[in-house]
Amino acid sequence: MDNASRDGAPDAVAAQFPEVELIRSSRNLGAVARNLAVDHVRTPYVAFWDDDTWWEPDAPSRAADLLDAHPRLAVVTGRILVEPGGREDPIVPELRHSPVPGPPWLPGPALGSFLAGASMVRAEAFRAAGGFSARLWLGGEEELLSADLMALGWQLCFAEDVVVHHEPSPLREPHLRRRHGIRNTLWFTWLRRPLPAAARRTAGLLRTLPRDRVTAAALAEAAAGLAWVARERRTLPPDVEDRLRRLEESQRESKARRYVS
Repeated sequence: MDNASRDGAPDAVAAQFPEVELIRSSRNLGAVARNLAVDHVRTPYVAFWDDDTWWEPDAPSRAADLLDAHPRLAVVTGRILVEPGGREDPIVPELRHSPVPGPPWLPGPALGSFLAGASMVRAEAFRAAGGFSARLWLGGEEELLSADLMALGWQLCFAEDVVVHHEPSPLREPHLRRRHGIRNTLWFTWLRRPLPAAARRTAGLLRTLPRDRVTAAALAEAAAGLAWVARERRTLPPDVEDRLRRLEESQRESKARRYVS
């Protein structure tokens, strides 16, 4: 899936790997580009690679084996190693020690969300939940999809032996990513959490955000979306809300989720 890249990558792929089918988008669709790919494939599972991630050779088959063995498992998220150096991403201990409850059959710790570039998804479940939201575009877009998957009865888990490497791209726009991340966290909170939980999560987030122009822009964008958020608001089932509530402490204490740039 080429998301309107301008570096000649699509032509290079076509020339070097003519057996590979490449979907080209004429404009950058953000996370929604993944929806196009999932809609196109006929395989039961899809592993997401970003342009700065790659999977260990045996990782896709390990993740697929877990999905084969557990029909209500929708997402397998792997252990992320940051390159160069191969150190564990700071988010990994949070996944490994997730406080989210799950059924005893899960092959790893239950998760309340996932990281797309390090995950394999069940295509059937992904489509049923609507894929990634076009409104969120990119930046924490997994939270909303994860909640909707859980509301449909699907499970998400972490797999220690599914290893994914991540070498952060120097071409990212950190201020833009942070702005979208703050905005999308607020939109998700307002769209799916009950009012007391939404107020608590919003207040907690506001206390920790840097006081700068990026935060101000994010809050303005979030406020500008209140009308459509109110129209599309749909609170989660109590069991799913309970899972999200259990995540709040780790989210507050997390060193991997700081909104800084």
